[in-house]
Parts: sequence; structure tokens; C-alpha cells
Amino acid sequence: MKNAVAVFALGLLTCAGPVMADGGVSVDVGRSSESTTLVRVSVQKDFQSVWWQSDVGRLTGYWDLAYQYWDGDDSSSMHGLSLSPVFVYEFSGETVRPYVELGIGIAGLSKKEYEGREFGSRFAFEDRIGLGLRFGRHEVGLRAMHYSNAGIKSPNDGIESYALHYRTSF
Repeated sequence: MKNAVAVFALGLLTCAGPVMADGGVSVDVGRSSESTTLVRVSVQKDFQSVWWQSDVGRLTGYWDLAYQYWDGDDSSSMHGLSLSPVFVYEFSGETVRPYVELGIGIAGLSKKEYEGREFGSRFAFEDRIGLGLRFGRHEVGLRAMHYSNAGIKSPNDGIESYALHYRTSF
């Protein structure tokens, strides 16, 4: 299964360039709230708008289309696909620009239950908060993400992940 994840991620990255001009690709590696490894690969399309630009910084954002893979215990695993608008406040800087990001999107999960957590459905919302540094075409940062159905269906245990991420822009 790990080979299938690598092949899918490579295919996504290979196809992303021509499709997502004015965007980027991102790779996240982290842990879930259940101590399982998470790998997330995504492509982004930058918003064409900038708001509240000043000497302090600016508000912008991007659309994020992602594939998630949770590598669980005893050969259990879970997959997910998500689409989220993400808003980014980027602080001004000459070579390094700190930022914070917030987003809420939708996700489809491959299972209704994973590592003892029951989600109630395979549909979920993807909530995120992150921070990091941008320099040139590159970005590194930390993200916390939460997946749950927001109480639409019971049970609604949800799952969190905490990851380091790297992004490069086209």
C-alpha cells in the first residue's frame, strides 16, 4: 500500500505544474491524534485577489486539493481527499515572510471508523490552522488539521493531525 501512495503522490506532482499555474505543491508529514503517521500531498491554486495590503502585510489565499494517507496500527490505513479554501495573512519581509493560515473545506474519507474513532459518515469537514515562513518560491511550516462531520451524523469522534509541511510555488 505504501508503494501505491508514493505512485499516487508522484503522479499528482507530475500533473500539477501545467494545471495549477499560479499555485504550488505541498507535502505534509506528521502524526494523528491516534499516533499514526500521516502523509498529505496537495496542489494549490492561488487566489487572484489580495486584501488589506499595508506595510505590515497582506491577506491572500489559495484553493487546496489534497490526498491524505493515515498509516495505522496492525496494517490498518485510511485515505482521504479534500478541497479547501485557505486564507493566509503574510507579514511583510525582504527575504523571509512569516505567515498564518486558516481554512475550512470538505473531505471524503475511506472509512467511517479508524483506530477506535467513529466518524458517523465518510463525509467530513477539514479545519486547519497553520504558521510558517515563506522565502522565495518555498515555504516551511506547521499545521494542525481536524476532520469531523460537525455533528451532522452520530457518532462524530473526529480526528486531528499535526504536521510539518513544505510547499514550493510554480
